[in-house]
Amino acid sequence: MIDLSQSIAMPDVPRPVVIFGAGSIVTDAHLPAYRDLGVPIAGIYDPDAAKAAKVAADWGTKVIGSLEQAAAMDAIFDLAVPPVAIPGILQALPEGALAIIQKPLGSDLSEANEIIRILRARNITAAVNFQLRFAPMALALKDAIAKGLLGEVVDFDAWLALDTPWHLWEFLADLPRVEILLHSIHYLDFVRDLLGNPAGIHAKTMGHPSSTVSNTRTSMMLDYGPQTRCALSINHNHSFGRQFQACEFRICGTKGAAYMKLGVNLDYPKGEPDELWLNTGGGWQQVPLQGNWFIAAFHGRFAQVQRYAAGLDATLQGSAEDAWHTMALVEAAYQSSAQPMHPIQEAPDA
Repeated sequence: MIDLSQSIAMPDVPRPVVIFGAGSIVTDAHLPAYRDLGVPIAGIYDPDAAKAAKVAADWGTKVIGSLEQAAAMDAIFDLAVPPVAIPGILQALPEGALAIIQKPLGSDLSEANEIIRILRARNITAAVNFQLRFAPMALALKDAIAKGLLGEVVDFDAWLALDTPWHLWEFLADLPRVEILLHSIHYLDFVRDLLGNPAGIHAKTMGHPSSTVSNTRTSMMLDYGPQTRCALSINHNHSFGRQFQACEFRICGTKGAAYMKLGVNLDYPKGEPDELWLNTGGGWQQVPLQGNWFIAAFHGRFAQVQRYAAGLDATLQGSAEDAWHTMALVEAAYQSSAQPMHPIQEAPDA
């Protein structure tokens, strides 16, 4: 098996980070990833001072007393906050700052437009935390494609049949947009990273009789022209035991194929190991992976920001400007879902 790149090297001297937000994504992924990478945490700010104090104490860093104090520090700014809080924090950051914004880039495209406007007006460079593209299996797949092992990609299939415990996130119960905006957005961003921007999308998203969440099942087809087929089938209500559940991608090219298993979503939150398999003409071979999507993808996301800050990379991958196109694709999916499907002609009269 050819050696494939699965990680992004850190600069020798990482810049400190100020974290806005003290929720579970910070304690479960951001802080562990920064610890693993050796990134110094300058402090944590959260409007809930007690929550920030507990997280700071648990992780050996300090609480920042106000938004203004946090924004005045010389650091990379990590906005691990709900979409509604993003514009106000960006307005407080110094001009020319470097930031990381938690996905999604707003709750809809109009909010994404406002965030982009603020970033441009204040000359703030921002990455967005669509981290699936930085998972070890994703980096390895992209390297395999870049090396020509698959030839030209002509098929992308995503198949998810899961029993997702939506009750773990009580705030989802009243949201009109859930499945695509907060879950499958990762897959759409990954497809864009592999194949570029599609010309269009057909989509249908819906709920399930067993759930109060607005939408938990989605089917999507992305238009990549006459040669490349891209289809995603997502069902979060497959509650009939693990045996026939699935969370996998199949990527086929003119010379070879790849299979990816996204283990974190199986038996969530315990999860299973990710898998990457390649068939380049000599049968299927499993690629040994250097970690799973959670939390290794956060390593890649944060390391690339640090490389950009250090001048080692000329381009900020997964920037806000790029993420806007993922948000536009999500918006198009919801608009497509709201429209009736193409009608079938009725039988002629006798």
